[in-house]
Amino acid sequence: MVTAVAQRLAAQRREINDTLARLSLSSENLQQVKDKMRVELERGLRKDSHSTASVKMLPSFVYRTPNGTERGKYLALDLGGTNFRVLVVKIRSGIRKSVRMYNKIYAIPLEIMQGTGEELFDHIVQCISDFLDYMGMKNTRLPLGFTFSFPCRQTGIDKGSLVSWTKGFKATDCEGNDVVEMLREAIKRRNEFDLDIVAVVNDTVGTMMTCAYEDPKCEIGLIAGTGSNVCYMEEMRNIEMVEGDEGQMCVNTEWGGFGENDCIEDIRTRFDREVDEGSLNNGKQRFEKMTSGMYLGEIVRQILIDLTRRGLLFRVPVPNREVQSCINDHVVQKLSDRLALLQVRAILQQLGLDSTCDDSIIVKEVCGTVSRRAAQLCGAGMAAIVDKIRENRGRNQMNITVGVDGTLYKLHPHFSRILKDTVKALAPQCDVEFVLSEDGSGKGAALITAVIDKYLYAMRLSDETLMDIMKRFRRELGNGLCSDTNPTATVKMLPTFVRSIPDGSEKGDFIALDLGGSAFRILRVKVSHEKKQTVQMESQIYDTPEDIIHGSGTRLFDHVAECLGDFMEKQNIKDKKLSVGFTFSFPCAQTKLNESYLLTWTKRFKASGVEGMDIVTLLNKAIKKRGVDIMAVVNDTVGTMMTCGFDDQRCEVGIIIGTGTNACYMEELRHIDLVEGDEGRMCINTEWGAFGDDGMLEDIRTEFDREIDRGSLNPGKQLFEKMVSGMYIGELVRLILVKMAKEGFLFEGRITPELLTKGKFETKHVSSIEKSKEGLTKAKDILGRLGMEPSADDCIAVQHICTIVSHRSANLIAATLGGILSRLKDNKGNPRLRTTVGIDGSLYKMHPQYARRLHKTVRRLVPESDVRFLLSESGSSKGAAMVTAVAYRLADHTPTPSCKSKHPMSMRDST
Repeated sequence: MVTAVAQRLAAQRREINDTLARLSLSSENLQQVKDKMRVELERGLRKDSHSTASVKMLPSFVYRTPNGTERGKYLALDLGGTNFRVLVVKIRSGIRKSVRMYNKIYAIPLEIMQGTGEELFDHIVQCISDFLDYMGMKNTRLPLGFTFSFPCRQTGIDKGSLVSWTKGFKATDCEGNDVVEMLREAIKRRNEFDLDIVAVVNDTVGTMMTCAYEDPKCEIGLIAGTGSNVCYMEEMRNIEMVEGDEGQMCVNTEWGGFGENDCIEDIRTRFDREVDEGSLNNGKQRFEKMTSGMYLGEIVRQILIDLTRRGLLFRVPVPNREVQSCINDHVVQKLSDRLALLQVRAILQQLGLDSTCDDSIIVKEVCGTVSRRAAQLCGAGMAAIVDKIRENRGRNQMNITVGVDGTLYKLHPHFSRILKDTVKALAPQCDVEFVLSEDGSGKGAALITAVIDKYLYAMRLSDETLMDIMKRFRRELGNGLCSDTNPTATVKMLPTFVRSIPDGSEKGDFIALDLGGSAFRILRVKVSHEKKQTVQMESQIYDTPEDIIHGSGTRLFDHVAECLGDFMEKQNIKDKKLSVGFTFSFPCAQTKLNESYLLTWTKRFKASGVEGMDIVTLLNKAIKKRGVDIMAVVNDTVGTMMTCGFDDQRCEVGIIIGTGTNACYMEELRHIDLVEGDEGRMCINTEWGAFGDDGMLEDIRTEFDREIDRGSLNPGKQLFEKMVSGMYIGELVRLILVKMAKEGFLFEGRITPELLTKGKFETKHVSSIEKSKEGLTKAKDILGRLGMEPSADDCIAVQHICTIVSHRSANLIAATLGGILSRLKDNKGNPRLRTTVGIDGSLYKMHPQYARRLHKTVRRLVPESDVRFLLSESGSSKGAAMVTAVAYRLADHTPTPSCKSKHPMSMRDST
């Protein structure tokens, strides 16, 4: 009898052991997991295999960890489970470096987690509102870092499209959408406060940044809690999904998806498959379902059900899924520990399980086996990552720190030890230290925001700010058009007396002069009508020496005349009497088409005796022996509009975005107080470079803008132009680099005399550095020519600075252009504006991203418009000839309007 019982118990024990053996991993198993994880890491990094890789290796656009100099006050949000956390993080740098945090935790009900995306984000914003009320900060506009602990495909530090929900979330209309935009829209709907979302990060990235603030060796972040994931600093040259080859970027591995391509089917058990089949995302996140706290309790429950059905455990059925969370808590915190069996029995009884001592022993073994396997699998994956980092850097041995957060790692009695032992066994050449993140990933999100924000936050302009600037500019357009307010308006709205764009009937032989910088251009433009209208052009460029630019007006116009004589001789047209169109790219008050008074020099010109004078009279004096007739003088913006208008008759706006910046457009005559007549239209030269000269833009100008202005030839003037134009963007970047270097944030605090020299960092350098693949190499070359020895991190930082400065320029131009477009729309009284904008200028043409950014922002700011952007391939000079041709066409049909009142710079009445 005793023998039969013993045999039965022995048989039961063998069955239990056989069942648990399927979850036990040998050293060979773990080495294979490490090797397969390494393969998937590489596949996720490569462009050709990324789409099919189970480990997605998502770029985070975090290029560096904190260096201890970050400071400021930030809001942080942390969403990754059933609890949502809102924090204020105050960061102090220097000797008394510290991080102080204030936070509240809010629950997210199941119906919200699995409702609509709008309901979820409205709930989040409601929690933020409550927290800001609690902190008394409702009226404080803070930069915000958003920890969003779900797989996101990021295209920038503040842009993240949700790939798929995990961890029980199923809110609709979210997957594939930008979670930052969804949060912004929810903030707008509530309309109680304003926040600037600077960074969206995964919780792994936030954890890494939190720990890196204390330990500079921390380059890996691990979450071992409700979910399971890792991030680490990867070499840019290996990340094919992102442009650039130098420096590093943090990659969010999303290793929870490891195994979705069946590569670890040999170690998955039927219990894992049952858990997977019963989940909300069947077939997905297979590795996470074997390693994370959300699923370990359910694996244990499935095993207990199996053992009970086979008569090996308990005398009553195992509880249903509703008790899963209780089992999970006890698996994590208690049942794997060395508790007395009576304590284990007490816990099981709380779960409705009447157990014997033998049952308690078996339950402890099941819990220990499941959690041990989870820790080993995480260790094998971590070994693959640390070995990859070591090989990336060509080292035989390496010390590195892993920042860790998550309840499983923190609360399980053995998880951390098993994890560390596994990493040590599988990656013996790496000395890996694990540092617990006491403050969670929310602090890390704030630190990322601080790194980005420290120098560049003021240059990041939200759409709300841009809309406000657009409205301010729109008001200035009206002030400049009104005779009562024009004298004090910064945007002068100068009439050009160009009253029509080309209609296709123009013809003739013309000369065009183009003076707007150190290079002076002369063209011969032939417009003919043999079969269809064609334009032939021949041109030559002449240098204007610095001593002439800063000399007398007489010398300047004599130089123009000499160049014109040389050109006419080379063209064999010395004996022809041709009409001349003169593109003069400086602010002028025109009283008629061929009478124009210079208001002020810009772009480094300082020729004396010209301001306040009619430039046509001055030029005529210089060229009186040349046998030509100055028929029209135009601004380069007008020339650009007319050039593009020849190809597209819908063109009614001209913009220059180059050394300088300006815009013109066709305004209704009834709105132009300075010119008589109410019928038809006239082109207005806005001279928008002076926008803000009255202090209207002080809230968005930075210390660097003010330093640029103080060092210019015309302090207090052309303030908008100094924020956006090609003449100043390179200098803005240089000033930022100098300040960051002086504070030890760049170049190890070293500054060369070349970097300290004004003008040494040019706008063309900004364009080169922002080019995708070769940009970082260009940065290194350009900085090398300035005597610097930049590190890879330095080059990445410089590229980032260039991007922020040029992006601000494109956004500000979009806002002012938006003001013009919205005015055109209102003038026409149409619900939707269809128009063409002609553009010229080196910044727009040569910068690799500028045009795309400008177009995109205009579409957002003026959504009720269809705008075609037409590049002026032949420059504004052809436009001057076209103005002259149109003037010939209109001369016999329309009287010339005159000024309604004399402009302050005018010397005579117009006729």
